[in-house]
Amino acid sequence: MSSRMQTTSARTNPIDGRVVWAPAKSLWFTSMAAVYLAFGPSTFSWSALVVAGLLTGFTVCVGHSVGFHRLLIHRSFACPRWVEYLLVTTGVLVGMGGPRKMLRMHDSRDWAQRLPECHPFFRHSSNILRDWLWNLHCELRLAHPPDFRPEERVTGSRYYRFLDHTWMLMQLPLAALLYALGGIPFVVWGICGRIVLSLTGHWLIGYIAHNTGERDWHVDGASVQGFNVRGLGLISMGEAWHNNHHAFPESARLGLEASQPDPGWWFVCLLERIGLASELNEPGDLPERAELQSFPNTKPRSASAT
Repeated sequence: MSSRMQTTSARTNPIDGRVVWAPAKSLWFTSMAAVYLAFGPSTFSWSALVVAGLLTGFTVCVGHSVGFHRLLIHRSFACPRWVEYLLVTTGVLVGMGGPRKMLRMHDSRDWAQRLPECHPFFRHSSNILRDWLWNLHCELRLAHPPDFRPEERVTGSRYYRFLDHTWMLMQLPLAALLYALGGIPFVVWGICGRIVLSLTGHWLIGYIAHNTGERDWHVDGASVQGFNVRGLGLISMGEAWHNNHHAFPESARLGLEASQPDPGWWFVCLLERIGLASELNEPGDLPERAELQSFPNTKPRSASAT
């Protein structure tokens, strides 16, 4: 369980709480969607679509999956500080939040899901429309939350504090570049359309990967199990192999089989080949977990690293 989430009271639990509207998050998504829906059709061009697609793939893979998830959150590989800053900055461009917000959002959910019971907000167990509303427009306020204590590497970084305060504004330099290259169409599709797609896709992959798919592993005592979702591995940059991730969260490799494409892992391996990453964790490098069982108890742990 993440050491960033500290239980300081016997009353601390992930069950009691209420879902409330989160104005900043909701208005951010709504404004991007409104601009895209209003001007997207009239500004469509194949070049704008290609730019939006390439930027989405690059920022989600390099920034979110590698920079935020595998590096900042799980420290599943090592790299120079300047490389980390580049990766995390690319993650900020996805439009979900700054470093501290992303850590808190991930670790709150991770902490809750590993316990025997948790709120439906954490389980993704509501119907799909309610889950969409909750995740893109609301937040869960627990009655007795744990203390969030990010490490000094994050809190002590002036650059990360800068990103935490300016993550929305970080779209402006990219928007200026896109405008110079392709005018308003590139901005509408490359900023607004991309952010809507990225945020919706992130939520939808999470919803699916917590509700349906295949399982090779079971985490005893956890209220939520992840699923591997075939067909979504490539477009999710490997994040759809979520059963593998629940089993081995500190592994930089999420697609553990030859049939499980994992673009995020491929990029980390590229960084290693050019000397910009090291200490890449795979399942076989991690400590044994007593609560981890093969499912349906037929797969040896060593096979996961093949």
